[in-house]
Amino acid sequence: MEYVFKEMIKRRIQPNLTTFNIFINGLCKAGKLNKAEDVIEDIKAWGFSPNIVTYNTLIDGHCKKGSAGKMYRADAIYKEMLANKICPNEITFNTLIDGFCKDENVLAAKKAFEEMQRQGIKPNLVTYNSLINGLSNNGKLDEAIDLWDKMVDSGLKPNIVTYNALINGFCKKKMMKEARKLFDDIDKQDLVPNAITFNTLIDAYCKDGMMEEGFALRNSMLYEGIFPNVSTYNCLIACLCRNQKVRAAKELLVEMENYGLKANTVTYNILIDGWCKVNDSSKAEKLLGEMPNVGVKPNHVTYNTLMDGYCMEGNLKAALKVRTRMEKEGKRANVVTYNVLIKGFCKQGKLEDANRLLNEMLEKGLNPNRTTYDIVRLEMLEKGFIPDIEGHLYNISSMS
Repeated sequence: MEYVFKEMIKRRIQPNLTTFNIFINGLCKAGKLNKAEDVIEDIKAWGFSPNIVTYNTLIDGHCKKGSAGKMYRADAIYKEMLANKICPNEITFNTLIDGFCKDENVLAAKKAFEEMQRQGIKPNLVTYNSLINGLSNNGKLDEAIDLWDKMVDSGLKPNIVTYNALINGFCKKKMMKEARKLFDDIDKQDLVPNAITFNTLIDAYCKDGMMEEGFALRNSMLYEGIFPNVSTYNCLIACLCRNQKVRAAKELLVEMENYGLKANTVTYNILIDGWCKVNDSSKAEKLLGEMPNVGVKPNHVTYNTLMDGYCMEGNLKAALKVRTRMEKEGKRANVVTYNVLIKGFCKQGKLEDANRLLNEMLEKGLNPNRTTYDIVRLEMLEKGFIPDIEGHLYNISSMS
């Protein structure tokens, strides 16, 4: 995109405002938000003024950035737009509301919703869906239901996205009867549930210990002609593992692959954790060995889970071998790795070795977290062992 734009200038092809807006959009999609903002000065230098499309594109870019606290720039651009006497439109507010909700700032989303109406812009289905989803995700279910009612009163009909948002809200509150009632209402409204609808309910049933209902819903999913995806299988596999039915969970992995679905890292992490929880870490390690063969990359969770499994079994030698393997495969030990190993050595009464690992962690510049403090307090200090920190600036009293 940048190359094409530079070529245009080199060939003396004069850009117009649409050209600049397309360029900004390309930079935003590439994640080059600072460069995208700099283009505003280029627009002015060419004698143009940024318009609503320019600002909406920049706001959208920041909303989709995907990092915590990302919305401060989107909000600043919105204020800059107002200062330049450019009136926001439906797209502006929908983008801001969705961005604030995804940033878990529902209060700001509600303020944007109110401002939208103050400016005479009527919220549409996209607006309501974003805010209902944001409220549901943040536990504000009563407000989400109230907004649903207002939406219906305004003449808008809920779609499957609206239903999914509210079903998710009920599931988060463990209100399974209400979630199921809403699910059953979907057919009556001539709507079709999708994979998200089913996965949300299956996951909630399984986490609530209602395994039979979860699997029955998977069968309903197939009956409706909606093919389970990786997320569906991950929910079901996790459910079986939580109930110590790891062999059955492994069979689901085979079934999944027979259907042409590729397991991901999450799938393997769930199964590895399942074997470790039933004290069979050697089977978990076999799964780790399978991962490269099927094109799935282990992550820190994979290795740390397996190390924890071996530590729980008292097999510290095997745990250290997993750590060596992890580092050979390009993953540096993190705080969780050290927490697992330190606790493992403490549980076996090897406090000096645990102390050595604590020092090693500090020497590598890793900051201990709350779990580290709890391990040191419970497994060392309360057992009369004062760790020798070898001159590290480390406040033992903060751990007591």
